Amino acid sequence: MTVEKISSKLPNLQTSTLFSNQIQQTFQTAKVSSPRDKRLHVEIRSDLLPPLLSYAKTYLECTHFSHMSCVDWIEDKEFELVYILWSYEKSIQLIIKTRIPREKAEIATCNKFWPQISTYEREIHEMFGVKFNGNDAMGEFILEDWDDMPPMRRDFDTEKYARENFAFRDDRRNDAIDVRENIMEHSGEELPDFAEEYSVRKKD
Repeated sequence: MTVEKISSKLPNLQTSTLFSNQIQQTFQTAKVSSPRDKRLHVEIRSDLLPPLLSYAKTYLECTHFSHMSCVDWIEDKEFELVYILWSYEKSIQLIIKTRIPREKAEIATCNKFWPQISTYEREIHEMFGVKFNGNDAMGEFILEDWDDMPPMRRDFDTEKYARENFAFRDDRRNDAIDVRENIMEHSGEELPDFAEEYSVRKKD
């Protein structure tokens, strides 16, 4: 049953309430909340994610896929995948979240509902190491010749990697031009004290 048919029977309910009721009745284990009108947050088991996305697109008219992201909850030993949908007809945003274990970071692809999801899945696979079963494009995407752990995981040591793989100068060039000093010269204004620390050459 579509939202329009439900609305005709329950005209006093807000759209977000209608969406919430429909999702809760269909996916009874889901946790649904509404931080404000026309925005819904849904937490769902990972095995129910594809059915929920399909349901939202078909029956709730959330036909626009806006964004997908990943959060590394390293303390909980889990990744959280976030899917953001939008309904043009009802002007409501649906934010769907699901969690998977870090040590076995796998979940079914959802690119059959929106083809552009494949691009997000490829990036998350490369940056977090999440495998999207059914997506055949899990090869090299953005990182070229990368042989370390996925760099967006919170246990990736960015500073250590940079020091081991890139060269650093001991100090700055003596003839480096300080942009702030040029600005001071043309504007007649003094360099703020807090900016001195970041200047190429500090004031004497």
